[in-house]
Amino acid sequence: MFSEKAVKQRKGVKIGLIIVAACVLGFIGGRVSVLIQYPIMQESTFRNLAYTYDEIMSNYLEGADAKELVDGAAEGMVASLEDPYSVYLIGDRGEKYVQSYSDHIVGIGVEIREQDGEFIIEEIIKGAPSEKAGLRAGDAIIEVDGKATKGIELADLKKLVQGEEGTTVKMTVRRERLTEPLDIMVKRGAVPVHTVTYEMMDNGVGQIVITRFAEKTGDEFNQALQSLTGKGMKALLIDLRGNPGGLLDPTIEIASHFVPKDEVIVQVVYKGEKRVITHKSEQKTPWTLPLAVLVDGHSASSSEVLTAALKATAHAEVIGEKTFGKGIVQNFRQLGDGSVLKLTEAQWRSADGQWIHKKGIEPTVPVAAPAYSMLPMLPSGLQLQQGNYGEQVETVQQMLQTLGYLANAEMGIYDAVTAEAVKQYQRDHSLPVTGMMNDKTAYKLTEQLAEKFKAADPQRIKALELLGNRNG
Repeated sequence: MFSEKAVKQRKGVKIGLIIVAACVLGFIGGRVSVLIQYPIMQESTFRNLAYTYDEIMSNYLEGADAKELVDGAAEGMVASLEDPYSVYLIGDRGEKYVQSYSDHIVGIGVEIREQDGEFIIEEIIKGAPSEKAGLRAGDAIIEVDGKATKGIELADLKKLVQGEEGTTVKMTVRRERLTEPLDIMVKRGAVPVHTVTYEMMDNGVGQIVITRFAEKTGDEFNQALQSLTGKGMKALLIDLRGNPGGLLDPTIEIASHFVPKDEVIVQVVYKGEKRVITHKSEQKTPWTLPLAVLVDGHSASSSEVLTAALKATAHAEVIGEKTFGKGIVQNFRQLGDGSVLKLTEAQWRSADGQWIHKKGIEPTVPVAAPAYSMLPMLPSGLQLQQGNYGEQVETVQQMLQTLGYLANAEMGIYDAVTAEAVKQYQRDHSLPVTGMMNDKTAYKLTEQLAEKFKAADPQRIKALELLGNRNG
């Protein structure tokens, strides 16, 4: 038998062993927990990343910011996927991305263009602070809070104009037919972001244009539909041309107006088909009016979801050109510092079981857009004159030809014939007659081409003809 002292000694040893064992198990458990929580640490190359970070922080001559290094690593990690739709947006860029889907932004509410070294207000957004303060389209911005705008970049001008809600900015503008500049105080506030416009067209056809799918697009569409219905709409045309997509929820909401109740609108299929989400119509009232959709090669993503659903189950005519072919889904998450990770996580299947990624959706009635509508935009700061050559010169010549100002010219070369055509155009539109292609002349050309397309849009004309026949 053991003495009392020996027993106490053995108990002490046991307690010591238990404490040691507990420490070891705690260390192992903690290590396993960290590896589970941060699987990147299991990768052998993670040591390279950690080593690089430590070396930069310890030894880089110019010094470094820890957050910038980590953000740069995350940005590079996503870029290595070589997926144009997956991005890591740092800080302010992430905030702006999230705001782009909101129903409003904070600002003064103006669209600005550069014109021959000046910044011109092209559009005043209805209901925005700029409209209430008295700014007008055509005003040239000379100063912002006393800082001259001459010689600065457009991005720098935007920074001067932007600010916190409720603060005031002084806009000094030059207005036509006034001899002195105007100082206009504008209180920054909520600027409504509209993604839906609508109008009643000939023969009782209502037209709804959706520019993209944002947070309030469903609500805006509902209001448009109610208004057109109240005016006696007999058929509906939905214009999705140039719509790059956006959020899926408003797309499902809009589709539910037309797709019969409980019919499939779209299926979202995640990696390895581990999760398949089937979105079905929650239609309340059956749709009975003739329906058509306009699409082109720039109709993508959510616009293709809507197009595919209306084509497959709502018997809509799809008019125009084959769509872009973006059949994948990105989820985005905003992190604590405002940064955003946008990652491709799924693909979608149409109601009739089609995968459209990199294929697009074929129209039921193909109608090509006129060639001039596909001409590239002319850049700001344009200064073309006799003797210049290149793609921009050819674009200008094609614009002049379309408007009937240039019959015969050597394409791509700004020759005497082209210069004379520009002079004649400038005379006809009360512009300074220089024979040079500058911002002001280019803007007028572009504006006139847009008006021509709106008046003679072959895709819309065909849609109205079809809807008229179905309605008749």
